[in-house]
Amino acid sequence: MNFILMTQTGGFLGPIAKLLGLIMNGIFYVIDLIGIPNVGLAIILFTIVVNVLMLPLTVKQQKFSKLSAKMNPELQAIQAKYKNKKDNDSMMAQNQEIQAVYAKYGVSPSGSCVQLLIQMPILFALYRVIYAIPAYVSKIGDTFRVLAEKIISVDKGAFLQNPTGIAEESIKSITSTVSMYGKSMSGENLSNGIIDVLNRLSSSDLAIVADHYELNALTFGDKLILGSEGLINTYNNFLGLNIGDSPMVLIKAGIAAGTWGIVIGAVLIPILSAVTQWISVKLMPQQPQNGNDQANSMANSMKTMNKIMPLMSAWFCFSLPAGMGLYWVAGSVIRSIQQVVINKNIDKMDFDELIKKNSVKSAKKMEKMKERQEMMNAYANMKTKNIQSTASAYSEKANASEEAATRPVSQAKPGSMMAKANMVRDYNQKNNQN
Repeated sequence: MNFILMTQTGGFLGPIAKLLGLIMNGIFYVIDLIGIPNVGLAIILFTIVVNVLMLPLTVKQQKFSKLSAKMNPELQAIQAKYKNKKDNDSMMAQNQEIQAVYAKYGVSPSGSCVQLLIQMPILFALYRVIYAIPAYVSKIGDTFRVLAEKIISVDKGAFLQNPTGIAEESIKSITSTVSMYGKSMSGENLSNGIIDVLNRLSSSDLAIVADHYELNALTFGDKLILGSEGLINTYNNFLGLNIGDSPMVLIKAGIAAGTWGIVIGAVLIPILSAVTQWISVKLMPQQPQNGNDQANSMANSMKTMNKIMPLMSAWFCFSLPAGMGLYWVAGSVIRSIQQVVINKNIDKMDFDELIKKNSVKSAKKMEKMKERQEMMNAYANMKTKNIQSTASAYSEKANASEEAATRPVSQAKPGSMMAKANMVRDYNQKNNQN
């Protein structure tokens, strides 16, 4: 099973997306073996697996929120105590007391934000995997590659780079995809660029391209690739909707064809995306305000984002492939179920006992830090004494040498080097006087 490496995302998200792509590829491989090669089902299973893997971070974040609610009165008391004191000593004392409270409860001032910062790259990488499934699911990529090779043999994708007769939305998508590869798709990027373009075309525009390049008779294995019974339509068909198309395209096509079931399904995707995300946010425990201005600022930002995101997801769902909206709906439903279970378990926890354990851990940690500091100070004093001792020894040797150099001949031992040196000195002095 080969990956289309050139169409995978790069940068710091690249390794994360590649790992998630391996999970998606494995899921699709399994459901294909049992005869259900469906992208919609793969997205739902993929969402479940990823959320289960992220569960430890979610639980840790919820514990932080509960502990924050309990320690908030102590932080507010410290803030009130130093309310009108802006001198440096008071500010340092306030920070020390706040840090002591956080240590007592066993949490970090930025604990909740750290969890979110870890989750954000994972979420962005998830979007990339779902948005560019042929790049990560080898069977789908291999299916599209058959089409790409036929297109290359005809005109090397010239029609795709200057299309006529297809919708304006597809033209914009093609232009943005081509620009991603430079001024033109060529060399090693040609096949992968064509696959990216084909993956972003609506089903109606893909049919126009298929007619132009005579792709309708192409097969992968023993099955047709295009057409109502083709592999690509089989992959993308979920409850009667082609999740490769955007809800906006589905609504227009449904109205034109009079298939109102498709219209209703297409409209429901953005609505369900917004509603399920709103429910998921409501089930999450909100982080309370506390004495740390930086933490308060980040908490307020998160509250604002939580209000805006459901509306933004509904807006984006209209123009993005329906598969992305399906992912948002599935993710919100799974997180809501997780949240209900987590809330029940957390409510049963004895936080007073947890705080007591954290206080003991904090005291031991502070004691170890104190012992380490004392050892470092003792080592520094030993080094200082050694340096002073060495300097003193060098000084004594220098004084001894100077004393020996000025010692009279009578004090030098007969036959010693000093006695001979003194004899040479006396001889030179007599010659100089003469």
